[in-house]
Amino acid sequence: MTAPRTVGLAACAALVVANMVGTGIFTSLGFQVGEIPSRPAILLLWSLGGVLALCGALCYAELSAALPRSGGEYHFLGQIYHPSLGFMAGLVSIVIGFAAPVALSAMAFGSYLQGVFPGVPPLVASVAVVVLVTLFHLRDLRLSSIFQIFFTGLKIALILFLIAAFFSAPASTPSAAAPWSDYMLTTPFAVSLMFTLYAYSGWNAATYILGEVRTPGRIIPLALAAGTLAVTALYLGLNAAFLHAAPAAMLAGQLNVAQVAAQAVFGQEGGRVVAGIIALGLISAISAMTWAGPRVAMVIGEDYPRVFGWLRVRTAAGIPAAAVLGQSLLTLLLLLTTAFEEVLVFTQFALLASSFLTVSGVIVYRFTQPDLPRPFRVPFYPLTPLLFLAISAFALIYTAAAKPTEAICGALTLLGALGLYTAVAGSKQKGKA
Repeated sequence: MTAPRTVGLAACAALVVANMVGTGIFTSLGFQVGEIPSRPAILLLWSLGGVLALCGALCYAELSAALPRSGGEYHFLGQIYHPSLGFMAGLVSIVIGFAAPVALSAMAFGSYLQGVFPGVPPLVASVAVVVLVTLFHLRDLRLSSIFQIFFTGLKIALILFLIAAFFSAPASTPSAAAPWSDYMLTTPFAVSLMFTLYAYSGWNAATYILGEVRTPGRIIPLALAAGTLAVTALYLGLNAAFLHAAPAAMLAGQLNVAQVAAQAVFGQEGGRVVAGIIALGLISAISAMTWAGPRVAMVIGEDYPRVFGWLRVRTAAGIPAAAVLGQSLLTLLLLLTTAFEEVLVFTQFALLASSFLTVSGVIVYRFTQPDLPRPFRVPFYPLTPLLFLAISAFALIYTAAAKPTEAICGALTLLGALGLYTAVAGSKQKGKA
C-alpha cells in the first residue's frame, strides 16, 4: 500500500525544526566554553554550523526534487553511487541517526521532568514519553502532522521566552579570553564544531518522508531552507543568552547549561521552570525522529523484502507500523541499557561522513545525469556544495586527529554496514535503489 501524499509545507518545516532542536543545543555549550572561553569564538562556531546546515539543506533539496522517494541518504546514495553505499547510510541512520538520539532525548526529558516533579522516576518518564509519542504516530499521517506542528510551535515559543528572560537579566561578568581569531584552525575549535554540528543535525529530516509530501519538488526546498534558517537564528540567540546570563566558568563542563544559566539569574525556582520548559520542548524532538526514522527502515524493507520485508508493512492509513514499532523497541532497549551514551561521540563522525558523500553526490550527479529534470537547483552552484564539503572535511580531519579512537569506531561502523550489505545483496528487489 502506498502512503497518501498529504503532508504539507508547515508539517515539513516543523519536522526539520523539531529534528534539529533537541538535546544538542541544551548541552553542547558546556563542552565548548571550557576549551574556547571566548564569546565571539563560540558564536562564530554556531554561525559556521548554521552555514554548513543551510548549504547541506539546499544540496539535499536539489536531490529531493530530482529523486522524490522517502529514505534520505539511503535513497540518494543508492541512486548516485551504488546500492551498497545507500544501504550503509540507511543502516547507520536507523540505529545511530534516529534510535539513539530518540533515547537520548527521552532520557533528557525524564531528567528535566524530575527537576520539576522530584517524585517522578526519570526512567519511567522516559519510557512513557516514547510509548505515548509512538502511539500518536501509529494513528494516521494527519494526526502526526498536527502533533508535530503543535509541539514544534510550542518549542519555538519556549526558546523565544528563554532568550527574552535571560537577556532581561544583568549581564554576567565576562571572562578574560584571547580574541576569537586565536581559536581558528585549532583542534579544540574543530572538536567543538563537531558538538555544534550534532546540535544542527536534522536539517535533512524532511527528505526521509518524501513519499508522503504533496509536491516535494516545491515543498521540500522551502521546508529545508526555512527550517534551517529559523533554527540558526534560535541557536545564535539562545547561546548568546546563555553567555549573557552566566560566566563561561560556571557553564564549563555542565550538561544542562540552560538550567545552570537560569539558576544564575533566577535562583533554584527559575531553574525548575526552565527544566519544565525544556522537558516540553523535547517532546517535539522525540516526535520528529519517531516520524522520520521509520521511513528509512520502510524503504529498506521495500528494497530487500526477503530479509527486511517485515519493515515495509503498512496500516490501512499508510503508516509503516512495523518500522515505527521496531525503532521504538530499539529506543526502549537503549534506554534500559543506556549503552548508547558511549557511542554518541563517534556517531556524529559516521553521520557527517554520510552527509559528505551525499552532498558530493550533487556534483557527481550533475556530471553523470546532466539531463535529469531538477525542479530545484542549488543556488550559487558549485560554491554551495563546496563550502559544505570544506567545513565538513575540516571537522572530520581535525576530529580524527584529536580523537582517533572515536574516528576509527565511526569508520568501522560504516564498514560493518557495508559488510552486512554483502550478506543481503542477493535479496535486493530489482528496480529498487
